Amino acid sequence: MSLWKLRFSLLGTLALIIGLSTLFFTVILSLAGVSLLLLPFIVIILNIIQWLIAPYLINAMYRAKEVKPTEDPALHEMVERLSKKSHIKKPKVMKAKIPIPNAFAYGSPIAGSRVAVTTGLLETLETEEVEAVIGHELGHLKHRDVQVMMFVSILPAIFYYIGFSMILSSSFRSRDSRDSGGAAIIGIASIAIYWVLTLFTLYLSRIREYFADRHSASIVEDGPRKLSEGLAKIVNSTNKVKRKRRDASGFNSFKALFISDPDRAESDSASLTQFGRRMGDRGLVEDVLRRRVTTFDRVMEVFSTHPNIVKRLKALQKLD
Repeated sequence: MSLWKLRFSLLGTLALIIGLSTLFFTVILSLAGVSLLLLPFIVIILNIIQWLIAPYLINAMYRAKEVKPTEDPALHEMVERLSKKSHIKKPKVMKAKIPIPNAFAYGSPIAGSRVAVTTGLLETLETEEVEAVIGHELGHLKHRDVQVMMFVSILPAIFYYIGFSMILSSSFRSRDSRDSGGAAIIGIASIAIYWVLTLFTLYLSRIREYFADRHSASIVEDGPRKLSEGLAKIVNSTNKVKRKRRDASGFNSFKALFISDPDRAESDSASLTQFGRRMGDRGLVEDVLRRRVTTFDRVMEVFSTHPNIVKRLKALQKLD
């Protein structure tokens, strides 16, 4: 996907999410009266509070701790050098003690920006591949993806809570009451709107992954090759870890932050043959690129926060 198409898709999707939300919200309020006017503000406040404290929750969930420069000078040097190339302030460097190879960028106004790598990532990837992964995560920070995705995620949440509250309210009213039927209709419509907006939000998330990949390719020497190999190895290793450890699914709560979706590891790993793995990192990538994206793959991608691995690696090859 070319850069102008990515930008058009990004702006178009944002405009569509905001436009649909405004339209549907206006219709619902006109049908239900102003009694629901307070609910959106409550949802917004709750989401903002969640955003502010999320870094501390993520640290606790993923056992992430800040790494001092003396503990891992090479990692700090890498983050500092790439941050300068990205023209952003160096984020706090974190290590998450989880076996799944991954990395993520997160933060809030009170916690500051942070970039984390898992112990599984450092054990699985070579140094040059770790560099490309960090470049990707710094791209998220530069593009303010944490703030953007929080904003668009609030909108579906509003309709979900409106729908839930209206359906719950209608169940306590008289069956013969007209208000009960109207509340149920508004509730069902709100849930349907929630699903529509969620699909657009997931699409926006996938676009932002492409942008972050492009950023890594622009600041890391030979970035497309390094990131392609890193992504292929992350997918392959994640699938192996999830097969061995039953608790691996517990690490997926904030999967939208990850460079690769752990829930797609099994399906994405189907594109990585053992023959390709024995050929080495480059052979593994080339084997993926020979795969065709099936209709099933496209359908599954619609419900994912991350692009299909074959499409993603093909996009990187075009940048090489």
